[in-house]
Amino acid sequence: MTRPRRRQARTQDARKAGLVGQPRVPHDDLGPSFWPAALRPNNWPVRWRLAAVSAGLTLAILLVFGAVIGQLATNRIRDDFNREVSDAAKTLAGEFRIVYTPLGTISGKSGPELDDFVRPDGAEVRVYDVNGNLVDQSSDAPYLGPVGVGLANHEEMRVATAEIRAATGLTTGYVQYGRSLAHVESTIDRLWLFVAAGILGGTLFACLAGVAIAARAMRPISALTATARQVADTGDPSGHMPDPKVEDEVGELARTLEQMLRSLDAARAERETAMRRQREFVADASHELRTPLTSVIANLELLQASLDVPRQHDERAMVDSALRSSKRMSRLVADLLLLARADAGRSGAHRSCDLAEIAGNAATEVVPLLGDRELEIENECALPVEGNSDELHRLVLNLLDNAGRHTPEDAHIELRLSRQDGDAVLEVADDGPGIPPKLRDQVFDRFVRGEGPADTAVGAGSGLGLAIVRAVAASHGGSVELGESRQGGALFRVRLPLTRSEEPIMTAL
Repeated sequence: MTRPRRRQARTQDARKAGLVGQPRVPHDDLGPSFWPAALRPNNWPVRWRLAAVSAGLTLAILLVFGAVIGQLATNRIRDDFNREVSDAAKTLAGEFRIVYTPLGTISGKSGPELDDFVRPDGAEVRVYDVNGNLVDQSSDAPYLGPVGVGLANHEEMRVATAEIRAATGLTTGYVQYGRSLAHVESTIDRLWLFVAAGILGGTLFACLAGVAIAARAMRPISALTATARQVADTGDPSGHMPDPKVEDEVGELARTLEQMLRSLDAARAERETAMRRQREFVADASHELRTPLTSVIANLELLQASLDVPRQHDERAMVDSALRSSKRMSRLVADLLLLARADAGRSGAHRSCDLAEIAGNAATEVVPLLGDRELEIENECALPVEGNSDELHRLVLNLLDNAGRHTPEDAHIELRLSRQDGDAVLEVADDGPGIPPKLRDQVFDRFVRGEGPADTAVGAGSGLGLAIVRAVAASHGGSVELGESRQGGALFRVRLPLTRSEEPIMTAL
Protein backbone atom coordinates (compact mmCIF):
# COMPACT_ATOMS: atom_id res chain seq x y z
CA MET A 1 0.00 0.00 0.00
CA THR A 2 2.96 2.30 0.48
CA ARG A 3 3.87 2.74 -3.17
CA PRO A 4 0.36 3.58 -4.47
CA ARG A 5 -0.05 6.15 -1.70
CA ARG A 6 3.24 7.85 -2.60
CA ARG A 7 2.37 7.83 -6.29
CA GLN A 8 -1.06 9.31 -5.51
CA ALA A 9 0.50 12.01 -3.33
CA ARG A 10 3.00 12.95 -6.05
CA THR A 11 0.16 13.10 -8.59
CA GLN A 12 -1.86 15.39 -6.35
CA ASP A 13 1.14 17.68 -5.84
CA ALA A 14 1.79 17.79 -9.57
CA ARG A 15 -1.87 18.55 -10.25
CA LYS A 16 -1.72 21.45 -7.77
CA ALA A 17 1.38 22.76 -9.54
CA GLY A 18 -0.43 22.65 -12.86
CA LEU A 19 1.74 19.87 -14.31
CA VAL A 20 -0.95 17.16 -14.50
CA GLY A 21 -4.27 17.40 -16.22
CA GLN A 22 -3.21 20.15 -18.60
CA PRO A 23 -3.85 19.59 -22.31
CA ARG A 24 -0.77 19.08 -24.41
CA VAL A 25 -0.05 21.61 -27.11
CA PRO A 26 0.72 19.89 -30.41
CA HIS A 27 3.78 21.03 -32.32
CA ASP A 28 1.63 22.23 -35.19
CA ASP A 29 -0.28 24.61 -32.90
CA LEU A 30 2.71 26.38 -31.42
CA GLY A 31 2.00 29.43 -33.53
CA PRO A 32 4.35 31.88 -35.28
CA SER A 33 6.35 32.43 -32.07
CA PHE A 34 7.68 28.86 -32.37
CA TRP A 35 9.71 29.81 -35.44
CA PRO A 36 12.85 31.94 -35.29
CA ALA A 37 12.27 35.61 -36.02
CA ALA A 38 14.58 35.53 -39.08
CA LEU A 39 12.43 32.82 -40.71
CA ARG A 40 9.16 34.70 -40.42
CA PRO A 41 8.05 36.20 -43.74
CA ASN A 42 7.19 39.49 -42.02
CA ASN A 43 10.88 39.92 -41.16
CA TRP A 44 12.15 39.25 -44.70
CA PRO A 45 13.52 42.10 -46.82
CA VAL A 46 11.02 43.67 -49.18
CA ARG A 47 12.77 42.30 -52.28
CA TRP A 48 12.55 38.77 -50.88
CA ARG A 49 8.87 39.18 -50.11
CA LEU A 50 8.19 40.52 -53.60
CA ALA A 51 10.11 37.60 -55.11
CA ALA A 52 8.24 35.15 -52.87
CA VAL A 53 4.86 36.60 -53.89
CA SER A 54 5.86 36.49 -57.56
CA ALA A 55 7.09 32.91 -57.28
CA GLY A 56 3.99 31.87 -55.33
CA LEU A 57 1.61 33.33 -57.89
CA THR A 58 3.59 31.76 -60.73
CA LEU A 59 3.60 28.40 -58.95
CA ALA A 60 -0.18 28.53 -58.43
CA ILE A 61 -0.80 29.43 -62.08
CA LEU A 62 1.59 26.77 -63.36
CA LEU A 63 0.07 24.13 -61.09
CA VAL A 64 -3.40 24.77 -62.47
CA PHE A 65 -2.15 25.05 -66.03
CA GLY A 66 0.08 21.96 -65.72
CA ALA A 67 -2.70 19.91 -64.14
CA VAL A 68 -5.13 20.79 -66.92
CA ILE A 69 -2.64 20.31 -69.76
CA GLY A 70 -1.22 17.15 -68.24
CA GLN A 71 -4.63 15.61 -67.77
CA LEU A 72 -5.72 16.52 -71.28
CA ALA A 73 -2.50 15.10 -72.74
CA THR A 74 -2.86 11.95 -70.62
CA ASN A 75 -6.43 11.42 -71.81
CA ARG A 76 -5.33 12.02 -75.39
CA ILE A 77 -2.53 9.45 -75.16
CA ARG A 78 -4.83 6.88 -73.60
CA ASP A 79 -7.56 7.53 -76.19
CA ASP A 80 -5.08 7.24 -79.06
CA PHE A 81 -3.74 3.99 -77.64
CA ASN A 82 -7.24 2.58 -77.16
CA ARG A 83 -8.13 3.59 -80.71
CA GLU A 84 -5.02 1.91 -82.08
CA VAL A 85 -5.80 -1.31 -80.19
CA SER A 86 -9.45 -1.28 -81.27
CA ASP A 87 -8.60 -0.52 -84.89
CA ALA A 88 -6.01 -3.30 -84.96
CA ALA A 89 -8.54 -5.78 -83.56
CA LYS A 90 -11.18 -4.69 -86.08
CA THR A 91 -8.71 -4.87 -88.97
CA LEU A 92 -7.67 -8.36 -87.99
CA ALA A 93 -11.30 -9.44 -87.54
CA GLY A 94 -12.16 -8.11 -90.98
CA GLU A 95 -9.38 -10.11 -92.59
CA PHE A 96 -10.04 -13.37 -90.71
CA ARG A 97 -12.57 -15.97 -91.94
CA ILE A 98 -13.99 -19.00 -90.16
CA VAL A 99 -16.21 -21.50 -92.08
CA TYR A 100 -18.46 -23.97 -90.27
CA THR A 101 -20.02 -27.25 -91.52
CA PRO A 102 -23.72 -27.86 -91.22
CA LEU A 103 -22.97 -29.74 -88.04
CA GLY A 104 -21.31 -26.68 -86.52
CA THR A 105 -17.72 -27.80 -86.78
CA ILE A 106 -15.03 -25.70 -88.37
CA SER A 107 -14.34 -26.69 -91.92
CA GLY A 108 -11.71 -24.07 -92.59
CA LYS A 109 -10.21 -20.69 -91.61
CA SER A 110 -8.21 -18.10 -93.41
CA GLY A 111 -6.47 -14.88 -92.39
CA PRO A 112 -3.16 -13.08 -92.24
CA GLU A 113 -0.14 -14.58 -90.62
CA LEU A 114 -0.64 -13.57 -86.97
CA ASP A 115 3.05 -13.33 -86.06
CA ASP A 116 3.70 -10.99 -88.94
CA PHE A 117 0.68 -8.90 -87.95
CA VAL A 118 1.60 -8.41 -84.28
CA ARG A 119 5.39 -8.28 -84.51
CA PRO A 120 5.71 -4.49 -85.27
CA ASP A 121 3.66 -3.49 -82.18
CA GLY A 122 4.74 -6.26 -79.83
CA ALA A 123 1.13 -7.34 -79.47
CA GLU A 124 -0.55 -10.67 -78.80
CA VAL A 125 -3.55 -12.21 -80.68
CA ARG A 126 -5.90 -15.06 -79.88
CA VAL A 127 -8.75 -16.22 -82.19
CA TYR A 128 -11.83 -17.98 -80.85
CA ASP A 129 -14.86 -19.55 -82.54
CA VAL A 130 -18.41 -18.67 -81.55
CA ASN A 131 -18.33 -21.32 -78.87
CA GLY A 132 -15.28 -19.82 -77.21
CA ASN A 133 -12.84 -22.43 -78.43
CA LEU A 134 -9.35 -21.29 -79.29
CA VAL A 135 -8.88 -21.47 -83.03
CA ASP A 136 -5.56 -19.73 -83.59
CA GLN A 137 -3.04 -17.50 -81.77
CA SER A 138 0.25 -15.72 -82.19
CA SER A 139 3.41 -17.39 -80.94
CA ASP A 140 3.32 -17.94 -77.18
CA ALA A 141 0.34 -15.65 -76.76
CA PRO A 142 -0.77 -15.51 -73.10
CA TYR A 143 -4.30 -15.72 -71.91
CA LEU A 144 -5.99 -12.38 -72.61
CA GLY A 145 -9.04 -12.77 -70.41
CA PRO A 146 -12.60 -13.80 -71.10
CA VAL A 147 -14.04 -13.11 -74.51
CA GLY A 148 -16.18 -9.99 -74.55
CA VAL A 149 -16.60 -7.49 -77.36
CA GLY A 150 -14.98 -4.14 -76.52
CA LEU A 151 -11.98 -2.95 -74.49
CA ALA A 152 -10.77 -4.46 -71.26
CA ASN A 153 -7.63 -4.61 -69.11
CA HIS A 154 -6.00 -7.89 -68.26
CA GLU A 155 -2.73 -8.19 -66.37
CA GLU A 156 -1.24 -4.84 -67.45
CA MET A 157 -2.42 -5.34 -71.03
CA ARG A 158 -5.04 -3.48 -72.99
CA VAL A 159 -7.23 -6.05 -74.80
CA ALA A 160 -9.66 -5.28 -77.62
CA THR A 161 -12.11 -7.99 -78.73
CA ALA A 162 -13.78 -7.77 -82.17
CA GLU A 163 -16.28 -10.05 -83.90
CA ILE A 164 -15.40 -12.09 -87.02
CA ARG A 165 -18.36 -11.94 -89.36
CA ALA A 166 -19.18 -13.95 -92.43
CA ALA A 167 -20.38 -12.46 -95.71
CA THR A 168 -23.95 -12.94 -94.53
CA GLY A 169 -23.26 -10.83 -91.43
CA LEU A 170 -23.35 -13.68 -88.97
CA THR A 171 -20.73 -13.82 -86.23
CA THR A 172 -18.36 -16.68 -86.86
CA GLY A 173 -15.75 -15.98 -84.13
CA TYR A 174 -13.83 -13.48 -82.09
CA VAL A 175 -10.41 -11.90 -82.24
CA GLN A 176 -8.61 -10.75 -79.06
CA TYR A 177 -5.84 -8.23 -79.69
CA GLY A 178 -3.75 -7.17 -76.70
CA ARG A 179 -0.90 -4.75 -76.19
CA SER A 180 1.10 -3.99 -73.07
CA LEU A 181 0.25 -0.81 -71.12
CA ALA A 182 3.88 -0.34 -69.98
CA HIS A 183 4.81 1.80 -72.97
CA VAL A 184 1.75 4.02 -72.54
CA GLU A 185 2.27 4.40 -68.79
CA SER A 186 5.96 5.18 -69.36
CA THR A 187 4.98 7.87 -71.85
CA ILE A 188 2.45 9.30 -69.39
CA ASP A 189 5.02 9.27 -66.57
CA ARG A 190 7.50 11.13 -68.74
CA LEU A 191 4.76 13.60 -69.62
CA TRP A 192 4.03 14.36 -65.96
CA LEU A 193 7.76 14.53 -65.23
CA PHE A 194 8.12 17.16 -67.95
CA VAL A 195 5.11 19.02 -66.55
CA ALA A 196 6.59 18.97 -63.01
CA ALA A 197 9.99 20.05 -64.33
CA GLY A 198 8.32 22.87 -66.24
CA ILE A 199 6.43 23.98 -63.14
CA LEU A 200 9.55 23.94 -60.95
CA GLY A 201 11.65 25.60 -63.64
CA GLY A 202 9.02 28.26 -64.23
CA THR A 203 8.72 28.90 -60.47
CA LEU A 204 12.49 29.16 -60.08
CA PHE A 205 12.73 31.48 -63.06
CA ALA A 206 9.88 33.58 -61.65
CA CYS A 207 11.66 33.73 -58.29
CA LEU A 208 14.95 34.83 -59.85
CA ALA A 209 13.17 37.29 -62.10
CA GLY A 210 11.23 38.59 -59.10
CA VAL A 211 14.44 39.09 -57.14
CA ALA A 212 16.06 40.89 -60.08
CA ILE A 213 13.03 43.07 -60.72
CA ALA A 214 12.58 43.80 -57.02
CA ALA A 215 16.28 44.67 -56.66
CA ARG A 216 16.04 46.99 -59.63
CA ALA A 217 12.85 48.54 -58.26
CA MET A 218 14.39 48.89 -54.77
CA ARG A 219 17.64 50.39 -56.05
CA PRO A 220 16.38 53.99 -55.70
CA ILE A 221 15.13 53.14 -52.20
CA SER A 222 18.57 51.73 -51.33
CA ALA A 223 20.20 54.95 -52.56
CA LEU A 224 17.81 57.00 -50.42
CA THR A 225 18.51 54.75 -47.43
CA ALA A 226 22.29 55.07 -47.87
CA THR A 227 22.05 58.86 -48.05
CA ALA A 228 19.77 58.99 -45.02
CA ARG A 229 22.15 56.70 -43.08
CA GLN A 230 25.08 58.95 -43.99
CA VAL A 231 23.15 61.98 -42.73
CA ALA A 232 22.31 60.09 -39.51
CA ASP A 233 25.95 59.04 -38.99
CA THR A 234 27.47 62.45 -39.66
CA GLY A 235 24.62 64.55 -38.26
CA ASP A 236 25.05 66.88 -41.23
CA PRO A 237 21.79 67.55 -43.09
CA SER A 238 23.52 69.61 -45.77
CA GLY A 239 23.74 66.58 -48.10
CA HIS A 240 21.32 66.00 -50.95
CA MET A 241 19.09 63.08 -51.76
CA PRO A 242 19.59 61.35 -55.14
CA ASP A 243 17.72 63.12 -57.93
CA PRO A 244 14.71 60.98 -58.98
CA LYS A 245 14.72 60.05 -62.66
CA VAL A 246 11.03 59.17 -62.93
CA GLU A 247 7.85 60.69 -61.59
CA ASP A 248 6.59 57.87 -59.38
CA GLU A 249 6.15 57.11 -55.69
CA VAL A 250 9.91 56.74 -55.18
CA GLY A 251 10.51 60.10 -56.84
CA GLU A 252 7.91 61.69 -54.59
CA LEU A 253 9.60 60.13 -51.56
CA ALA A 254 13.01 61.45 -52.68
CA ARG A 255 11.61 64.97 -53.12
CA THR A 256 9.92 64.81 -49.72
CA LEU A 257 13.14 63.71 -48.02
CA GLU A 258 15.05 66.44 -49.84
CA GLN A 259 12.60 69.04 -48.55
CA MET A 260 12.96 67.61 -45.05
CA LEU A 261 16.77 67.85 -45.26
CA ARG A 262 16.58 71.42 -46.43
CA SER A 263 14.28 72.27 -43.53
CA LEU A 264 16.60 70.51 -41.07
CA ASP A 265 19.63 72.25 -42.56
CA ALA A 266 17.97 75.64 -42.27
CA ALA A 267 16.90 74.90 -38.69
CA ARG A 268 20.41 73.73 -37.80
CA ALA A 269 21.99 76.83 -39.34
CA GLU A 270 19.55 79.04 -37.46
CA ARG A 271 20.22 77.17 -34.21
CA GLU A 272 24.00 77.33 -34.67
CA THR A 273 23.78 81.05 -35.38
CA ALA A 274 21.72 81.59 -32.24
CA MET A 275 24.10 79.45 -30.17
CA ARG A 276 27.12 81.28 -31.53
CA ARG A 277 25.59 84.62 -30.71
CA GLN A 278 24.69 83.38 -27.25
CA ARG A 279 28.22 82.08 -26.62
CA GLU A 280 29.74 85.29 -27.85
CA PHE A 281 27.35 87.25 -25.66
CA VAL A 282 28.24 85.18 -22.56
CA ALA A 283 31.95 85.48 -23.31
CA ASP A 284 31.73 89.24 -23.85
CA ALA A 285 29.49 89.71 -20.81
CA SER A 286 31.82 87.67 -18.61
CA HIS A 287 34.77 89.66 -19.88
CA GLU A 288 33.01 92.96 -19.22
CA LEU A 289 32.01 91.84 -15.69
CA ARG A 290 35.63 91.29 -14.69
CA THR A 291 36.50 94.99 -14.77
CA PRO A 292 33.78 96.24 -12.35
CA LEU A 293 34.31 93.24 -10.08
CA THR A 294 38.02 93.96 -9.94
CA SER A 295 37.24 97.55 -9.07
CA VAL A 296 34.75 96.52 -6.37
CA ILE A 297 37.22 94.10 -4.84
CA ALA A 298 39.98 96.74 -4.83
CA ASN A 299 37.72 99.31 -3.14
CA LEU A 300 36.55 96.78 -0.57
CA GLU A 301 40.14 95.87 0.24
CA LEU A 302 41.01 99.55 0.73
CA LEU A 303 37.93 100.03 2.90
CA GLN A 304 38.84 96.94 4.88
CA ALA A 305 42.34 98.30 5.53
CA SER A 306 41.04 101.71 6.63
CA LEU A 307 38.59 100.38 9.23
CA ASP A 308 39.71 100.21 12.87
CA VAL A 309 38.84 96.78 14.16
CA PRO A 310 38.23 97.59 17.88
CA ARG A 311 35.88 100.51 17.22
CA GLN A 312 34.30 99.50 13.96
CA HIS A 313 33.85 95.75 14.36
CA ASP A 314 30.41 95.56 12.73
CA GLU A 315 31.44 97.60 9.71
CA ARG A 316 34.58 95.46 9.32
CA ALA A 317 32.50 92.24 9.36
CA MET A 318 30.19 93.59 6.66
CA VAL A 319 33.15 94.62 4.52
CA ASP A 320 34.78 91.19 4.99
CA SER A 321 31.55 89.45 3.95
CA ALA A 322 31.18 91.71 0.91
CA LEU A 323 34.81 91.10 -0.04
CA ARG A 324 34.44 87.33 0.22
CA SER A 325 31.30 87.40 -1.92
CA SER A 326 32.96 89.63 -4.46
CA LYS A 327 35.98 87.34 -4.73
CA ARG A 328 33.72 84.31 -5.10
CA MET A 329 31.78 86.13 -7.82
CA SER A 330 35.05 87.03 -9.50
CA ARG A 331 36.11 83.37 -9.56
CA LEU A 332 32.70 82.35 -10.91
CA VAL A 333 32.89 84.98 -13.65
CA ALA A 334 36.40 83.81 -14.53
CA ASP A 335 35.15 80.21 -14.79
CA LEU A 336 32.20 81.25 -16.93
CA LEU A 337 34.49 83.29 -19.14
CA LEU A 338 36.82 80.33 -19.71
CA LEU A 339 33.92 77.99 -20.53
CA ALA A 340 32.22 80.57 -22.76
CA ARG A 341 35.42 81.14 -24.71
CA ALA A 342 35.90 77.38 -25.08
CA ASP A 343 32.34 77.01 -26.37
CA ALA A 344 32.84 79.86 -28.81
CA GLY A 345 36.20 78.48 -29.97
CA ARG A 346 38.05 81.53 -28.62
CA SER A 347 40.59 79.88 -26.34
CA GLY A 348 43.86 81.60 -25.48
CA ALA A 349 46.90 81.58 -27.74
CA HIS A 350 48.82 78.31 -27.79
CA ARG A 351 52.55 78.09 -27.57
CA SER A 352 55.09 75.47 -26.62
CA CYS A 353 55.12 74.80 -22.88
CA ASP A 354 56.09 72.06 -20.44
CA LEU A 355 53.15 70.30 -18.81
CA ALA A 356 55.45 68.93 -16.08
CA GLU A 357 56.54 72.44 -15.09
CA ILE A 358 52.96 73.71 -15.15
CA ALA A 359 51.82 70.81 -12.97
CA GLY A 360 54.64 71.47 -10.49
CA ASN A 361 53.68 75.15 -10.19
CA ALA A 362 50.02 74.26 -9.70
CA ALA A 363 50.95 71.73 -7.01
CA THR A 364 53.04 74.36 -5.20
CA GLU A 365 50.05 76.70 -5.25
CA VAL A 366 47.56 74.16 -3.95
CA VAL A 367 49.69 72.56 -1.20
CA PRO A 368 48.81 75.20 1.46
CA LEU A 369 45.11 74.51 0.86
CA LEU A 370 45.33 70.74 1.34
CA GLY A 371 45.77 70.81 5.11
CA ASP A 372 46.94 67.50 6.51
CA ARG A 373 46.49 65.69 3.21
CA GLU A 374 49.68 64.24 1.71
CA LEU A 375 50.49 65.11 -1.91
CA GLU A 376 52.90 62.85 -3.79
CA ILE A 377 54.23 63.93 -7.20
CA GLU A 378 55.76 61.65 -9.83
CA ASN A 379 57.43 63.54 -12.68
CA GLU A 380 59.29 61.25 -15.05
CA CYS A 381 60.48 63.75 -17.65
CA ALA A 382 59.61 66.91 -19.48
CA LEU A 383 56.29 66.86 -21.31
CA PRO A 384 56.34 69.45 -24.10
CA VAL A 385 52.87 70.30 -25.40
CA GLU A 386 51.31 73.01 -27.51
CA GLY A 387 48.85 74.92 -25.38
CA ASN A 388 47.93 77.85 -23.23
CA SER A 389 49.90 77.71 -19.99
CA ASP A 390 47.25 79.60 -17.97
CA GLU A 391 44.49 77.23 -19.03
CA LEU A 392 46.64 74.13 -18.41
CA HIS A 393 47.57 75.55 -15.00
CA ARG A 394 43.85 75.92 -14.27
CA LEU A 395 43.25 72.31 -15.39
CA VAL A 396 45.81 70.89 -12.95
CA LEU A 397 44.71 73.24 -10.17
CA ASN A 398 41.06 72.20 -10.52
CA LEU A 399 41.92 68.49 -10.41
CA LEU A 400 44.04 68.90 -7.26
CA ASP A 401 41.45 71.18 -5.66
CA ASN A 402 38.72 68.63 -6.45
CA ALA A 403 40.80 65.88 -4.81
CA GLY A 404 41.32 68.07 -1.73
CA ARG A 405 37.63 68.95 -1.41
CA HIS A 406 36.31 65.38 -1.57
CA THR A 407 38.81 63.44 0.55
CA PRO A 408 39.26 63.25 4.33
CA GLU A 409 41.93 65.24 6.16
CA ASP A 410 44.42 62.35 6.30
CA ALA A 411 44.01 61.36 2.63
CA HIS A 412 46.83 60.60 0.25
CA ILE A 413 46.77 62.32 -3.17
CA GLU A 414 49.02 61.41 -6.09
CA LEU A 415 49.95 63.58 -9.08
CA ARG A 416 51.59 61.44 -11.77
CA LEU A 417 52.93 62.60 -15.15
CA SER A 418 54.20 60.24 -17.83
CA ARG A 419 54.38 59.50 -21.53
CA GLN A 420 52.18 56.90 -23.17
CA ASP A 421 51.86 56.23 -26.92
CA GLY A 422 52.96 59.73 -27.93
CA ASP A 423 50.71 61.47 -25.39
CA ALA A 424 51.43 63.40 -22.23
CA VAL A 425 49.42 61.71 -19.47
CA LEU A 426 48.54 63.52 -16.25
CA GLU A 427 46.83 61.51 -13.49
CA VAL A 428 45.39 62.70 -10.19
CA ALA A 429 44.46 59.84 -7.85
CA ASP A 430 43.33 59.71 -4.21
CA ASP A 431 42.35 57.14 -1.60
CA GLY A 432 39.10 58.84 -0.69
CA PRO A 433 35.54 57.49 -1.03
CA GLY A 434 35.55 57.90 -4.81
CA ILE A 435 32.78 59.12 -7.10
CA PRO A 436 29.27 57.77 -6.41
CA PRO A 437 28.06 55.53 -9.28
CA LYS A 438 25.06 57.73 -10.03
CA LEU A 439 27.33 60.78 -10.49
CA ARG A 440 29.92 59.20 -12.78
CA ASP A 441 27.95 59.93 -15.96
CA GLN A 442 27.50 63.62 -15.09
CA VAL A 443 30.63 64.42 -13.12
CA PHE A 444 32.03 66.52 -16.01
CA ASP A 445 28.77 68.44 -16.51
CA ARG A 446 28.42 72.02 -15.38
CA PHE A 447 27.14 72.96 -11.92
CA VAL A 448 27.34 69.37 -10.65
CA ARG A 449 28.17 69.29 -6.94
CA GLY A 450 27.90 66.74 -4.18
CA GLU A 451 25.04 64.34 -4.78
CA GLY A 452 23.75 66.02 -7.93
CA PRO A 453 23.30 69.23 -9.91
CA ALA A 454 20.84 70.69 -7.39
CA ASP A 455 23.00 70.13 -4.30
CA THR A 456 24.64 73.42 -3.35
CA ALA A 457 25.32 72.64 0.28
CA VAL A 458 28.46 70.59 -0.24
CA GLY A 459 31.65 72.65 -0.28
CA ALA A 460 32.07 76.16 -1.55
CA GLY A 461 32.80 75.33 -5.18
CA SER A 462 30.76 76.51 -8.13
CA GLY A 463 30.40 73.07 -9.74
CA LEU A 464 32.40 74.17 -12.80
CA GLY A 465 35.83 72.78 -11.94
CA LEU A 466 35.64 69.44 -13.75
CA ALA A 467 33.66 71.00 -16.61
CA ILE A 468 36.59 73.39 -17.09
CA VAL A 469 39.00 70.41 -17.02
CA ARG A 470 37.10 68.74 -19.85
CA ALA A 471 36.80 71.97 -21.86
CA VAL A 472 40.54 72.74 -21.54
CA ALA A 473 41.53 69.18 -22.46
CA ALA A 474 39.24 69.26 -25.52
CA SER A 475 40.54 72.67 -26.65
CA HIS A 476 44.08 71.25 -26.55
CA GLY A 477 43.18 68.19 -28.63
CA GLY A 478 43.13 65.85 -25.65
CA SER A 479 40.66 64.07 -23.43
CA VAL A 480 39.89 63.38 -19.78
CA GLU A 481 38.43 60.23 -18.28
CA LEU A 482 37.26 59.08 -14.89
CA GLY A 483 38.49 55.88 -13.32
CA GLU A 484 39.17 54.21 -9.99
CA SER A 485 42.51 54.41 -8.22
CA ARG A 486 44.39 51.47 -6.80
CA GLN A 487 43.22 52.47 -3.31
CA GLY A 488 39.57 52.58 -4.39
CA GLY A 489 39.31 56.35 -4.68
CA ALA A 490 38.83 58.61 -7.69
CA LEU A 491 41.26 58.70 -10.61
CA PHE A 492 41.23 61.41 -13.27
CA ARG A 493 43.43 60.82 -16.33
CA VAL A 494 44.16 63.62 -18.84
CA ARG A 495 45.78 62.89 -22.20
CA LEU A 496 47.33 65.66 -24.30
CA PRO A 497 49.32 65.22 -27.54
CA LEU A 498 53.04 65.74 -27.19
CA THR A 499 55.00 68.08 -29.44
CA ARG A 500 58.11 66.94 -31.30
CA SER A 501 60.45 69.31 -29.53
CA GLU A 502 61.66 68.29 -26.13
CA GLU A 503 63.11 70.44 -23.37
CA PRO A 504 64.88 69.53 -20.12
CA ILE A 505 62.47 68.92 -17.28
CA MET A 506 62.01 71.78 -14.81
CA THR A 507 62.31 71.29 -11.10
CA ALA A 508 58.96 70.39 -9.54
CA LEU A 509 57.71 69.28 -6.16
